[in-house]
Amino acid sequence: MFLSRVYKRAMGTVAPNFYALSALDAKKNEVAFEQFRGKPVLIVNVASKCGFTPQYDGLEKMYQKYKDQGLEILGFPTDQFKQELATEDDIVSFCRLNYGVSFPIMAKVEVNGDNEHPVYTWLKAQKSGLLGMTRIKWNFEKFLISKEGEVVHRYSSMTTPEQIEKDVEAVL
Repeated sequence: MFLSRVYKRAMGTVAPNFYALSALDAKKNEVAFEQFRGKPVLIVNVASKCGFTPQYDGLEKMYQKYKDQGLEILGFPTDQFKQELATEDDIVSFCRLNYGVSFPIMAKVEVNGDNEHPVYTWLKAQKSGLLGMTRIKWNFEKFLISKEGEVVHRYSSMTTPEQIEKDVEAVL
C-alpha cells in the first residue's frame, strides 16, 4: 500500500498544487479548488460519531467569525475509522441540526490507503504529521492552507479549533 502511493507520487499523479485539486460536495457537485485562490482554507476530515465531533461547534464559530475575511472551511467526512453516518444527506442533516454547520460538507472520502482521495494525497505530501508520519491517524485532523495555496500547518485531532485561531488569523 505505501509503495503504491510512493509509485503514484513518482509517476506524477499527485496534484501539482492546491488549485489543481477538486472534490465533490455532499450533493455530488464538483468543487474546483481554483475558486479558493487568494483565500485561506481549513480542511478537516470529519465524522459524526467520534469523541472529537463536538469540534464542529468550534469550527462553525470560527467560520462565522472569519468567513467575511475570506476563510473557507471544508469538512471531508470519512468512515475509515468506522464513525460516520451512512449517507451524505444524513451527515449534512446531523451537522446542521446538532452544530448549526454552514460551511461546506463534502462527499465521503477515504483519507488513507490505495483509494484515498487526491486531496488527501496532496495534503499529506505537503505536510507530514508527528515524527514524519503522513498517515491520517484519526478524525478531525486539520490542514491550514494559506492564501497562496501552501499548507502552513497540520494539526492533530486533539488540537481544537480554538487552539488554532491565532494561526488562522495570521493567514487572513
